[in-house]
Amino acid sequence: MADAVLFDMDGILYDSEVQYAKVTERVMRSLGYTGPSESLYETIGKTSDGTWQLLFDLLEGNWSRREIETAWVKDNLAHPIDYRAIMFEDIPETLKTLKENGFLMACCSSSKKEVIAQSLDAMGIAEYFGFTVSADEIEHPKPAPDIYLLAARKLGAPPENCWVYEDSQIGIEAGKRAGMRVIARREERFRQNQAGSDYIVSNAAEMCRLVINERTKSYGKSNQD
Repeated sequence: MADAVLFDMDGILYDSEVQYAKVTERVMRSLGYTGPSESLYETIGKTSDGTWQLLFDLLEGNWSRREIETAWVKDNLAHPIDYRAIMFEDIPETLKTLKENGFLMACCSSSKKEVIAQSLDAMGIAEYFGFTVSADEIEHPKPAPDIYLLAARKLGAPPENCWVYEDSQIGIEAGKRAGMRVIARREERFRQNQAGSDYIVSNAAEMCRLVINERTKSYGKSNQD
């Protein structure tokens, strides 16, 4: 049966969370938010709708969701992301190694479909993913398991043969609820609780070695049985 590695995007393929955190903080302060920065970190891993709703609630309804979104998008456009520049340096080699070892791969992100495509193309890694799944294509976003279950079905890989590579608390929960093994990329800057993951690693190269070794051990055990 097929083995698959399902990648989140932000904070996993590239280090975008710092950029987005800065945008969110600037916008929220300009709109009068006086609460702790830590409350803004709860946007990590959420869909756009989830983000605007959280920020709306933190602003106690003083600004509409549309006004918040407009202000955020304007600020983000003024500080464009260079996706290739912030890509984690071990990502290309990791994807190449996984492909050479027969793993199927998909990118499963809460971002919009066009943002995922733009990001992967800019990084020059789109060819490694069989397809992408965005929050636009599912009924329930993370932490529901929908996005990972859909990816597994499209790849033809049973959930128990899928590894999820995540960084956010809600992404980890989504992978576990999908019945998959979850590897978290260690993230200590934004108060993400990663205790629910099966493993925590420092980078993609370490993740790659782990999944290959675990598959080798699993196949060896099956042959002995």
